[in-house]
Amino acid sequence: MGNRRGQRPARRKRNSKKRMLGLSQARYRKLSRQQSNTVKRRFHQAPPSAQPDQRLPEHVQNTETAGTGDQLQDQLSTENGAVAAVNAKYEEGYRQGYYEGGEGRLCRQLPPYTVLPDLTIEDVIARGIQQAASLLVPLMTPTEVYAEIGRALDQRQPFSVVRLGDGELLTLAHDMIISTEQARAWGSFLPYAGVILPDEAARSALADSLHKASIIGIPESRHPSFQGLLFPVLKQLGISCRELKMTTSTVNYALHEQGLLYPMLRGRKLLLIGNKAGGLANVLSNHGFKVNGIITPVNGVHDVRRVMKEATSFEFELALVAAGVAAVVICATIAEELGKVSFDLGHLANQFEPGETSLLPGLEVNK
Repeated sequence: MGNRRGQRPARRKRNSKKRMLGLSQARYRKLSRQQSNTVKRRFHQAPPSAQPDQRLPEHVQNTETAGTGDQLQDQLSTENGAVAAVNAKYEEGYRQGYYEGGEGRLCRQLPPYTVLPDLTIEDVIARGIQQAASLLVPLMTPTEVYAEIGRALDQRQPFSVVRLGDGELLTLAHDMIISTEQARAWGSFLPYAGVILPDEAARSALADSLHKASIIGIPESRHPSFQGLLFPVLKQLGISCRELKMTTSTVNYALHEQGLLYPMLRGRKLLLIGNKAGGLANVLSNHGFKVNGIITPVNGVHDVRRVMKEATSFEFELALVAAGVAAVVICATIAEELGKVSFDLGHLANQFEPGETSLLPGLEVNK
């Protein structure tokens, strides 16, 4: 009995050491898993600029994570190498494309056995623009558009301002300037804008609206999806751009930014048309504008006749339309059939409706 009693403290001490050692090992193993996860997260979140020879922290290089760290390091190096290769190809492609689109084209126009050391492509273009000044077609400024709208409202004359963006131009151009497949590829957003190609009726309605509109907003960009389609479309339709009253396609934003939209709406009986008409009505009403009616929703270009039928039931002076591609047709038809003034408000309505942009009173009208 005495010996057994004497052995108990020693046994307890040994068991205590084993428990402490086990606890220490468990803590060590748990810490190692956390460190391993940290390494993985750092690998997946590593920026492209990380250096291929980047090493893992030394405290991670323990007996359980050393192999994993080396493997992840190799993967990181491979990933960085792939990113660097892609970036290099992109830079070279951009460099070559920039040359071919500018200096390369200029070089091919020079007479044989000559060089042009003192002028850049920008210099040549600037001199060329000066020589072509007589061919420039002026666009109406926002102030001029504002004055025309105000005059039509005061004199109760029919008037419409429409705007052409890539959606309208792709609809006009498909199966005429470019194929339907190409238009779809460039305009994957078209269903959202209310058009599903091919649509000959929509193309015809838009073309007819260009003949009727009072002012047409056109893109200033010479990108293939913008002016690259606009002028071939006009030529195909037999419309001379020199006979049109044109402004920029962003005139809606310009009127607001220059403090012209607020006085344009002030004191007018408004009709709001489009999917955001309800929210826009609340915003305008809160600013003291008189909203006499709303028409919502507008279900694409083939919903125009229903919209027009509803419009006849409202007394209004100015219609603000935000309805995708259909807005062009609606605006032109309101002016022609109802003798009212209409304005293609576009995505500006989307900014007013949730409060992203404020329509503030008291802005000075720029002259």
